[in-house]
Amino acid sequence: MGHEGRAHALLSASGAHRWLSCTPSALLEAQFPDTASEAAREGTLAHELAELKLRNYFFTIDFGKQKFTRAVNKLKKEALWQDEMMDYTEEYLDYVKTAALGFESLPYAAVEKRVDFGSYVPDGFGTADCILIGSGILKVIDFKYGKSPEGRVEAEGNPQMALYALGAYEAYKLLYPIQTIRMAIVQPRLKDGISEWECSLTELLTFGRYVKERAELAIKGEGEFRPGDKTCRYCRARGQCRARADENIKLAFDTERKPPLITNEEMGEYLRQGKDVARWLSDLEELALKECLAGHTVPGFKAVEGRSVRGWTDMEKAFALLTEKGIPEAVLYERKPLSLAQVEKAVGKKEFESFVGGMVIRMPGKPTLVEESDKRPAVTN
Repeated sequence: MGHEGRAHALLSASGAHRWLSCTPSALLEAQFPDTASEAAREGTLAHELAELKLRNYFFTIDFGKQKFTRAVNKLKKEALWQDEMMDYTEEYLDYVKTAALGFESLPYAAVEKRVDFGSYVPDGFGTADCILIGSGILKVIDFKYGKSPEGRVEAEGNPQMALYALGAYEAYKLLYPIQTIRMAIVQPRLKDGISEWECSLTELLTFGRYVKERAELAIKGEGEFRPGDKTCRYCRARGQCRARADENIKLAFDTERKPPLITNEEMGEYLRQGKDVARWLSDLEELALKECLAGHTVPGFKAVEGRSVRGWTDMEKAFALLTEKGIPEAVLYERKPLSLAQVEKAVGKKEFESFVGGMVIRMPGKPTLVEESDKRPAVTN
């Protein structure tokens, strides 16, 4: 089955960061459809390519060059295909190769393995991108195709990775002795996009007991709502969740403290506490617009047509007619160079680096405010 068609558990590993913290959210968001964005569909396509490369590497006899080439050519016909996917998935493949060669002897390898962690989470299952086992070590590797620095995912303490590790341990504990758990997240589109973490089996099983307690609450919709920036960001109920609305109204309109001037400490506190307010208002506006367009009433608001944009019914025919009427082509066409990123995409990452990589300089990015936990070094004036 393709990646996009796979089933998802109610208490999914990918949503564990949310339902572990805000246990009632799992049943609440189950009322809303799970729609995938274009970026998510693009990531799914890249995952399918990455899977093909790993299968060709680990299982060459069953999935040789001809099968691999046919499968890749089929993916290239997809609307969201981009040639740069070949380079980024190659970086992922290189990481997995290096990880496998780092074992004392050739490890057991599983690619896109469905793992069952139902012993800890009711009906819990997920799909691990790559599992390597050998020399008492269980290594779980996850490929992520996102490119936003805000979307950087760390392996340390990551509940999704830990649930995959628990599922893999349950599946293979009778076949292989396992004492050490290693987890890695590979995000090749980000600078320094590799994150790794190691823990003992005892630590993993301790986490498993904690998960079991939280999951028992989540599956029944019990426990406390804990709205927050990271918790609510991808929750499907985020637009209508009352707990989130109450929390953000409280933060946005808190009038209890009115100091003449706020301190830097207070500034940091307000920024941290109010981080979700703007995102919540945006989600609320999006939901209200959908309701109005569906013919429902949102008191005080309505949907109207925005600024219209003109377009050609047939640009080529229009330009041909203008040329025929004596308008020079120089008036109709603007010649300008592609951006550096566009050139790299058109030429190919490896060729670009080989031909003109030495002529590229990296300009300092515009200063931006992030939380202290961000891995990038701090800058000043």
